[in-house]
Amino acid sequence: MEILFVENDVEGGKKAFEILKKGIENGAKVLGLATGSTPETLYQEIVKSDLQLTNLTSINLDEYVGLGEEDTQSYHYFMNDRLFNKKPFKQNYLPNGKASDLEEECKRYDEVIADHPIDIQILGIGQNAHIGFNEPGTDFDVTTTVVNLTESTINANKRYFDSIEEVPSQALSMGIGSIMKSKKLILMAYGEEKAEAIKNMIEGSVTKDVPASVLQNHNDVVVIIDKDAASKLSKKK
Repeated sequence: MEILFVENDVEGGKKAFEILKKGIENGAKVLGLATGSTPETLYQEIVKSDLQLTNLTSINLDEYVGLGEEDTQSYHYFMNDRLFNKKPFKQNYLPNGKASDLEEECKRYDEVIADHPIDIQILGIGQNAHIGFNEPGTDFDVTTTVVNLTESTINANKRYFDSIEEVPSQALSMGIGSIMKSKKLILMAYGEEKAEAIKNMIEGSVTKDVPASVLQNHNDVVVIIDKDAASKLSKKK
């Protein structure tokens, strides 16, 4: 696990972009993408660059159950607004939060991932150390699944909604088993509220109680963190 310390999310976005660009130049064709505030500076770097993505495929980590791509709080909408409408890919895959049969949608998404092995996966980390929407207690071998969101995750995401009652209680998420099959992982974290999760991920034992700790078992992980997110590490350089 390679740990890169940066001043802030802007520098982190630049660093992640450098790694991503090198990966694409070396033949990466499938990118696993994340949503939320963490990867926004990376997407900004991609948009303003001359990088062409029209021969690449993207596969997103997750989507809220019940939200369609026209909903401004959906991850479909987020990705279109922040990246896809500005830098088109050959193909974009996201879970269908409006699927009438969620179990079948999970199977469909597993097939998408199997047919398009992910070269580089972008990750954030939740305050409870979830990756994707894989909450504490999730088995490490799980594939795409319907997740019941924890209270801490709902509280962390309520800032994007008019009220906490509007935050969906479930999501479709790529599983930890699928994430771990990605050839390279880039995890970014900024802010003091992520410090405990980062410490447990990097310095703690590998346990289902800390989903991100499983990344210790992957052979190619880059962690990009600012000073606040690194504040509880015993080694900060």
